[in-house]
Amino acid sequence: MLRGRRRVLTGALALALAAPAAGAAEAPGDGPSSPIPFSIAPQPLATALLAWGKQANVQVLTASGSIANWRSGGAHGVLTPNAALDELLEGTDLESEAYDRRTIVVRQKQQPGNATPAPADPDVAFDPGTVVPLATVDVQGLVSDTGFKADSTRTVTRSETRLSDVPQSVTVVTRDVIESQQAVDIGDVARYVAGVQYVDGYGSSPLFLIRGFNAGHGMTDGMPNGIARTEDLPPLIGIERVEVLRGPEAILGDASQNNNFGGSINVVMKRPQAEPVRTLTYSLGEYDGARLGLDLAGAASRSGSLTYRLVAAGQRGEKTPQGYGGGRGAYLAPSLAWQDGSTRIMGGLEYVDNRVPGPDHTVLLGPTLSAATPTLRSRTDPADISRFRTSRAVFEVDHAFDGDWTLHSQGQYVRQRSDGRSLSYLSTGFAGTLDAVARSFRYSGTYWTWQNDLSASFRHGDVTHNLLVGLDLARTHAGDNGGGSVVEDDTADSSDRDAVIVTRPLAYALRSMSDFSAKFGTFVTPVSTTVQNLGGSWQTNAGLYFQDQATIGERWNVLAALRRTSYQLDTRWQDGSPRRVHESRWIPKLGVVYKVSPDVSLYADTSTGFQPDPLLGKDGQPLPVATSRQVEVGGKFDLFDQRARLTAALYRIRVDHSVDLVSPEPPFFATPGPGQTNRGLEVEFAGRVAPGLDVLASLTEARIQNNDDTRPTGAPKHQAAIWASYRFGDGRVKPWGVAAGVLARSRSLGRTSADGQYFGIPGQASVEANVSRYGDNWRVTLGVKNLFARTLYAVNFDETFVPIRQGRVVLLTGVYDF
Repeated sequence: MLRGRRRVLTGALALALAAPAAGAAEAPGDGPSSPIPFSIAPQPLATALLAWGKQANVQVLTASGSIANWRSGGAHGVLTPNAALDELLEGTDLESEAYDRRTIVVRQKQQPGNATPAPADPDVAFDPGTVVPLATVDVQGLVSDTGFKADSTRTVTRSETRLSDVPQSVTVVTRDVIESQQAVDIGDVARYVAGVQYVDGYGSSPLFLIRGFNAGHGMTDGMPNGIARTEDLPPLIGIERVEVLRGPEAILGDASQNNNFGGSINVVMKRPQAEPVRTLTYSLGEYDGARLGLDLAGAASRSGSLTYRLVAAGQRGEKTPQGYGGGRGAYLAPSLAWQDGSTRIMGGLEYVDNRVPGPDHTVLLGPTLSAATPTLRSRTDPADISRFRTSRAVFEVDHAFDGDWTLHSQGQYVRQRSDGRSLSYLSTGFAGTLDAVARSFRYSGTYWTWQNDLSASFRHGDVTHNLLVGLDLARTHAGDNGGGSVVEDDTADSSDRDAVIVTRPLAYALRSMSDFSAKFGTFVTPVSTTVQNLGGSWQTNAGLYFQDQATIGERWNVLAALRRTSYQLDTRWQDGSPRRVHESRWIPKLGVVYKVSPDVSLYADTSTGFQPDPLLGKDGQPLPVATSRQVEVGGKFDLFDQRARLTAALYRIRVDHSVDLVSPEPPFFATPGPGQTNRGLEVEFAGRVAPGLDVLASLTEARIQNNDDTRPTGAPKHQAAIWASYRFGDGRVKPWGVAAGVLARSRSLGRTSADGQYFGIPGQASVEANVSRYGDNWRVTLGVKNLFARTLYAVNFDETFVPIRQGRVVLLTGVYDF
């Protein structure tokens, strides 16, 4: 991915570079001529010209209307800049002409006598101020995301598309945001995004809620993570950016086994590139421990046709404020890419090994936070540790055919294993008492996915169609078949099971300031072991995907998509005999964008959610498929000379039913929960408001209504966040920068699992700040999270597990480019 931001001069598309690019040749009077390596993938023509201008060290000027609807097949290989430009323009009605040694004009083909006049004096530098103002074309971020503002997404439409042309609310968190906030994991990245809540989950598995719904397992490079756990995601040094999509994403083939109706999180991985990268990152924190990462990329051959990427990282944690320790992690991701004039092939491997301590938490001995125990941990308790290991093989193939068609194919094969143990509690239903239990689990899974997209662009009058036809296949295996069993001793052998939870009751005294709790806080049960199987089925998903992105004149963009999803579950009846369940459904999506001006876009969108579920109900049958429908309207406004963007969205999501997993004790069945309607307003701002000052802000107003008239839990009505970063521009403070942020939300409700009593979870705010010192090729940042040492609660929990974060966290991070 190319780095750096290039602004568009008012009235034209201008791709000007301040210094010659590496390897760029001096251009003779009739334009660039010396062969150099080019690596420009198929993409919109506007972005392809931006990439060509960077690599050739040439300024490109064109009227916006002449290129807005064209798509280029790319250019690859060792070519003269003129030959590479001809490849980019092939199949269009455009031509290029050298204006001077460093300026190329791209325009519609002219009739004889209508050519661009040559300058009076070829040796005089070109003055962009002499260009007649035309409509502005904004191509920021389409090949780079530098700064807080991003301008494109590939995930929503499965092709590179400007965010202003997408009829949907999408947030792209760039590398600059990640580094400015000293983020160490995906949970940190998502905190400032509108409509997103993050919860430390039981067993060290974090949960994300988007628009009030479980966000599921998310996606990696647009491919479903399937059975992936959050800890299986790589460290942030391996991630180029994070995209948060709001609304049902079933149309993209997300095979998550959760209620994925509110949105999805997609991580875009770092891949091979010709531009050299030599980066060393490190961090050191009292509780996070020490992290070290290495990122290497560049050309692996003289011709530039072979490129590579190697990302490696390690982490050794210390302990949490409550004393949970033993965390560590390892990551290795080599990848290699080859390309010629029309084809690019990439292959890579990833290995993730995370050992995660249990999150800090407490329990409630009554339906109020005042009944929370001060602490749960003693130094003699067994450590709560979960281990997650993922091996992943990935490939990508891009090929431009002789005509207008291009092929994009990508796939992955993933093996995952997880195991761990934890000390937790079960509610007995008797006031003020909880059963202390030691749990251990082991979970393994295998899945593969394969996506194939065939796309083309053509014009019909003043309408440009960008068509895409996709075929997706996915197959997942999680655990073995079988139900739960109770074994009458505590040495139950579960070695032959792929996915189990083993629960062993303990005698454990809860410390509390309540006399009642002190008297009844210890509850001893007979010694026995419960073994629960998880998963136990093969799941096959197939989808046929149709999409048309139509540009109508200068004002209208229409996105129409349709997916035929087929779902097959191979499981067993209660007597052990084989059973196969098959479902198919059409999933539509329709969105419209109206461009009031080049800087203002209004949109409306409707989309459908389709969520098959492999869990078995009381009768031993798989639960019914859950469906949803979202309607969303909003606007996107480019501000501050297009250096920043404001996005506002109003939405409503209706779900016919949710899924509630009943007690982890026998008989292990699940039951459909109530449907619900979620409504809300989300506002986001990202970008540069003044020289050196970047701002990221979000506001969420949400209302949730359950169809059975119960009160929604974990649903704060108000949520706001702001982060500002300032780098000094001159004087003695020039090498320094400062940043600070505030996260705040209103109160929410929790509910006890024993008797269904509601209790209040207070609203709260957290403050963090840091200061940075910049060098020519390095940066060091010292920051403090939870600056005022507040006790921070999650937005949702019951009495048996109350995740909390306590105390200040001091973190030192740094980057060195060598």
